[in-house]
Amino acid sequence: MSQLKKFTFNIYSSICLDNQIDLPSNENIQNTFRNFKSNQIISCVDYFLEATEGQCLIYSYLYTLKEYNKITNNFSGGLFECVREISLFDERPFEHDFFLRIAQSFPLIEELTLINQKPRKNKQCTKSKDDEQDFSII
Repeated sequence: MSQLKKFTFNIYSSICLDNQIDLPSNENIQNTFRNFKSNQIISCVDYFLEATEGQCLIYSYLYTLKEYNKITNNFSGGLFECVREISLFDERPFEHDFFLRIAQSFPLIEELTLINQKPRKNKQCTKSKDDEQDFSII
């Protein structure tokens, strides 16, 4: 492996939170990859208390896969020009600014799957000319 110049990867793992005492943080995960000098490593750790599970996504950037799954509210952004299919999942509601971030990060998406049962909290909207309330178009 000493001659390996670049390592491209996408790792997804999940964990059951039953009786877990020491849960890793995003910082813990980032420290694991501190010796990867030639790669930018992105990680996102989420814990879902209602479902009693956690998930961790770790990938090398630039992301070249066509799918990006289980994006949560913790998504930090970036540009993903190769991605055509995304799925969004969270126990917390997705707000308008989250969808703006998604639209900027995935300019070429063709398929979007959304899994969320929580209503939006921030329902700011603009009034249209016929006095109906419309959300701004993303």
